[in-house]
Amino acid sequence: MDRRPPSFYWLSLVFGLFLVFLYGPTVTIGILSFQGPAGGLTFPMQGVSLHWFRQLFEQQQVGDIWGAFGRSLVLGLMVMVTTLVVSVMGGLAFRKRFRGSGLLFQLVIASLVIPSILISLGVGLMFSQSGLPVHWAGSGFGAQLTWTLPFGLLIMFAVFNRFDGAYEEAARDQGASPWQTLRHVVLPIIAPSLIGVGLFGFTLSYDEFARTLLTAGSYNTLPLEIFGMTTNVTTPVIFALGTLTTLFSLAIIGGFLVTAAVMNRRRARRGSNAGRAV
Repeated sequence: MDRRPPSFYWLSLVFGLFLVFLYGPTVTIGILSFQGPAGGLTFPMQGVSLHWFRQLFEQQQVGDIWGAFGRSLVLGLMVMVTTLVVSVMGGLAFRKRFRGSGLLFQLVIASLVIPSILISLGVGLMFSQSGLPVHWAGSGFGAQLTWTLPFGLLIMFAVFNRFDGAYEEAARDQGASPWQTLRHVVLPIIAPSLIGVGLFGFTLSYDEFARTLLTAGSYNTLPLEIFGMTTNVTTPVIFALGTLTTLFSLAIIGGFLVTAAVMNRRRARRGSNAGRAV
């Protein structure tokens, strides 16, 4: 058996430290959320209980946690559906070169390199100067799309770059219309990728702070509510909220992954190898 070089162990140590740096704060918050009733925001823990989780479901003196959660959930679903639809349409459009396609692509990607707070400021000013209400479902929705749409489009560009057009040609040879080809051939083949785009759209929206800061109006989304609580709440209830929101995010991701796995299994049972196209 060949002996591993010393660099392997040094790189393993660096990777382990990176994992601690990446997940250590989340684990720490999860542990501190189980403080006893007399516990504070730091170690050592004063007992172990579910006291602060129960506090979340009682009337809070500061903030509107569940209202903010509902707004973030609705906004995330709105952004997810819009990102999914526009990304698929954009991916289909960019399969063929058209005049101005390069410039349009650069404009779409440009929103990723502009500082998020400037996007938030610009969208908020645009709405207010136009006499439109600055609201999480209007200006906040538009600001978040400048974040999610480029990612969705980039994913769809990669998918369609590897898509085998022979499947569409075969469908047309059988007399399928363009809509039937899209519905019964293209969409089923790229379905796992659509789940990925939807997951990107929802999670990026649900966790977004900077682009919502100046566009949410009078009603906070959950990230804004949590930020506001950090200046007012001095009990582990904020850690309990962080733990629950993290578990919710993991549950959403798990649900998307299970859905993708089920779709792949069904396609495999039908004896189709069309998924290899993407």
